[in-house]
Amino acid sequence: MDRHLDLDQLFTKTPATLDEIRWRVTRALDRHPLCRNVEFDIVSMPRTGKSNWTISLRSVAPDALWEASDIVADIQEAYDLAVAA
Repeated sequence: MDRHLDLDQLFTKTPATLDEIRWRVTRALDRHPLCRNVEFDIVSMPRTGKSNWTISLRSVAPDALWEASDIVADIQEAYDLAVAA
């Protein structure tokens, strides 16, 4: 088996629609007690080295900022915003 192919598969992000990403971020934030009331927007952006979307946190308590940012970063590493054909 080609090891290069295995690494590509390991680091390939799963394509997801805007609604799927919104659902995943909402569910992940709701699981953390400090982040349950966080409000956010998903912002599509030109592809960078890491992602083609980001989160704009609109309402987050100061004690939840680090946790919310970590949760979003983890989801960003796993999902790529699917581009409509």
